[in-house]
Amino acid sequence: MSAAKQTIAALGAGRMGRGIAIVFAYAGHPVALIDFKTRPEADFTALAAEARQEIHQTLTMLHELGMFADAGAIPRILDQIQIVPKSGAAEALAEADVIFEGFPEILDLKREALREASALCRDDAIIASTTSTILVDDLSTAVRNTGRFLNAHWLNPAFIVPLVELSPGRDTSDEATRRMTELLESVGKVPVTCAARPGFIVPRMQTVAMNEAARLVEEGVASVEDIEKAAKYGFGFRFSVLGLLEFIDWGGGDILHHASRYLSDAMQDDRYAAPEVVTRNMEEGRIGLKTGAGFLDYSSMDVPAYRKARLGAFVERLRDMGMATEPAA
Repeated sequence: MSAAKQTIAALGAGRMGRGIAIVFAYAGHPVALIDFKTRPEADFTALAAEARQEIHQTLTMLHELGMFADAGAIPRILDQIQIVPKSGAAEALAEADVIFEGFPEILDLKREALREASALCRDDAIIASTTSTILVDDLSTAVRNTGRFLNAHWLNPAFIVPLVELSPGRDTSDEATRRMTELLESVGKVPVTCAARPGFIVPRMQTVAMNEAARLVEEGVASVEDIEKAAKYGFGFRFSVLGLLEFIDWGGGDILHHASRYLSDAMQDDRYAAPEVVTRNMEEGRIGLKTGAGFLDYSSMDVPAYRKARLGAFVERLRDMGMATEPAA
């Protein structure tokens, strides 16, 4: 079945489920947003109305922000989303090609939902947990046919942020990962695959950065306002164009090596020490653009053209921020 015609089920009608429903309905997929909790009919009716109102408000906001021009698309997108009570879950899951579990970050709660859902859906349906903290293999044993199960960590807001982190488990088939990757790419997402390790990719990086920013406040290094300016106009500005490893190569791995050694000594804190791979790259002469290789390989690249393209992207970011100015007369 082509990605454009797949039926999606979002298990759990909370924030993540609603965000995922918007993504796939926007791309033309039929979506069942399943309230997978038994509750009185009146309570479900209220929940469904609230969910539909929030989705409508989100789509209206995206239209007002220029995401799409035709306001008439809003009812068409909404029509692709069916909000389903627990009593209708069996029928909805039986039709689903791909299921995203979006329950709170409680292991037993997720495992029970996955156990029940996997018993109700087709054997060829892909099942993914959207967990941000729980390892895939701590969940997979609750799923019937573990080869079709993996983690798919979306970053909030799911309907805006392009990245989705995929974490296959020890039993996940290559076919399941391929199908999920192709589906996400077809709706404009950028999937990346990582090993089953705590924190995936982005949470590990951003946890370090956020905690360090908080420590700067705690230590009185700078005001909250100036730390935020530094993050937006320095840290965030550069890394909106260059990847972190690309930036190491851009400046040189040797600079990171020496800066890390100075900071770890000056602060008497090993958290600033460079990992072994940085030292090993230095020993092997792989320090980035200057040597033609670092974390990336530049040996067959037109480096001046590459530099110009990246600097051009920086200039565009300045224009987007309203900070590109003409030279003084």
